[in-house]
Amino acid sequence: MPIIKSAKKAARQAVKRTAQNQQIKKFIKAALKAFKADPTPENLSKAQSEYDKAAKKGLLKKNTASRRKANLVKIAKAAKTEATEAPKKTVKKAAAKKPAAKKTVKKSAK
Repeated sequence: MPIIKSAKKAARQAVKRTAQNQQIKKFIKAALKAFKADPTPENLSKAQSEYDKAAKKGLLKKNTASRRKANLVKIAKAAKTEATEAPKKTVKKAAAKKPAAKKTVKKSAK
């Protein structure tokens, strides 16, 4: 236990900062879990926002946050292509009808 007044204050501040950092990490993990469960643009935006907040507050380095956001985008693109490929295989397209051929009419010369 610190004896000096400034050390006591530093210990109190450290406890508060630790609690805030843990809260931010929980938000990141929750957003990431939600995104991986359902990779929608809304969940992607939420997860990227959480990484930006963590980088702004100094919890993550800027490049670390950027790298993780880029990986999220890769996941989103992969999920998007999987979602678009599956219906194409199962849906059959109906053949388009050809327009009826026009009959040519000869004009009589008068």
